[in-house]
Amino acid sequence: MAATNHQPEVLLFTDGACSGNPGPGGWAFIMKHVASGKVLEKSGADRETTNNRMELQAVIEGLSALKRPCHLELFTDSEYVRKGLSEWMAGWKRNGWKKREKGSLKPIKNAELWQALDKLIAPHQIKFTRVAGHSGHPENDRCDELAVEAYQRFL
Repeated sequence: MAATNHQPEVLLFTDGACSGNPGPGGWAFIMKHVASGKVLEKSGADRETTNNRMELQAVIEGLSALKRPCHLELFTDSEYVRKGLSEWMAGWKRNGWKKREKGSLKPIKNAELWQALDKLIAPHQIKFTRVAGHSGHPENDRCDELAVEAYQRFL
């Protein structure tokens, strides 16, 4: 994924974790600026949340750390995040942030987080890459470790 138009190339690794679902949860991201090699790690937690919310929050926090439009490769072990951003979001937006369920439109879960993501992804060119969780992928495993550490203060 070569950067063009002088946009930086960035790799964003994200993960969310929860103890119980719902329960205390954590999010984490690792961001790598390809040209400089600079790395940023961040994590945080909520006392009462769900795993999907923490997966989304990790991406929100990572994208919020970007200062300008980028060529971004987003690595996630969450099919919910990957498919939501790359496949489902366009339909949800068309339907007023609702999805078809049993012949009628129902509000999507976590709509406020998806709406935040919709705004945050707009300036970037994004490639979505799914990684298998707990599979020895160094950055994904590190994000999981950071997310778990973050929520453990609530246990």
